[in-house]
Amino acid sequence: MSLSINSFNKSDLIIQMERKFSHLNQETVVEAVDILLQEIINHAALDQRIEIRGFGVFSKKNIRPRKFVNPKTKEISYLGETSTMHFKASDKLLASHD
Repeated sequence: MSLSINSFNKSDLIIQMERKFSHLNQETVVEAVDILLQEIINHAALDQRIEIRGFGVFSKKNIRPRKFVNPKTKEISYLGETSTMHFKASDKLLASHD
């Protein structure tokens, strides 16, 4: 099984959802995807883990505070703690891309 997946963005998700739910019009599918993504963002921001069975898990990953050096001026600066979204694809999703 290959674990490499080509990129899959919002427009790809909309296209797949339109194919799967052909009885819905495009505006409804776009609105549903927007609501779903916004809810994932809202829950991850509250440090909640979001699991969608057969798709994957979304979570918030905290990056520790760190210092960095500007290579041009050699000035030392500090960057506070930051957060990023983490996604781990389910085995079922990975298997469907083989």
